[in-house]
Amino acid sequence: MLGRGFAMARGPRYKVPRKRRREGKTNYRRRYTILKSGRDVRLVVRISNKHVVVQFIKFSMRGDETLVGVSSKSLFKYGWKGYTNNTPAAYLVGLIAGLKAKQLGISYAVPDLGLHRPIKGSRVFAAVKGSLDAGVEVPVSDEVLPDEDRITGKHIASYVKELRNVNEELFKRRFSKLLNAGLDLAELPKHFNEVKENILKMFS
Repeated sequence: MLGRGFAMARGPRYKVPRKRRREGKTNYRRRYTILKSGRDVRLVVRISNKHVVVQFIKFSMRGDETLVGVSSKSLFKYGWKGYTNNTPAAYLVGLIAGLKAKQLGISYAVPDLGLHRPIKGSRVFAAVKGSLDAGVEVPVSDEVLPDEDRITGKHIASYVKELRNVNEELFKRRFSKLLNAGLDLAELPKHFNEVKENILKMFS
């Protein structure tokens, strides 16, 4: 099955796209533009239905070399109790990856969002903001970065508080897994700041 955006072959001049492009994994035109910039380290952000992955990847003629790779699965060891693919989680993963990159002497990286649409305030830019706050220079406009309320999860906390006031039974049913883990999403900003502090302490 062909990936998104591809139709059946048409005519004798049709050229089959590369496998990773067919699978919706790599935008080779954007990748070529990045390589032309002369910078050989990319900040790669990928988000699935469950997790966020942030990598610092160096281009090499022998093949790309992953210098740093962090998944949102690793957040649990810093005390994280929330979901692993929301905006706060994306920021924290970007922060950890950026701190690890700085330890390796990486000070600059070109953002590589793959096939993710560059939507203002989105999770991919939350991850980029995390790496920026870690001290890695990433060429990106401040306008596309999420604000502090979204990064800390205040928008999520506000929604949860409203839901609980309207229908507490639905609130408990919808967020039972997190409640059992000891996290009330109404207190997400506080929890976020505690975990961020844990991360910074680990790298201090």
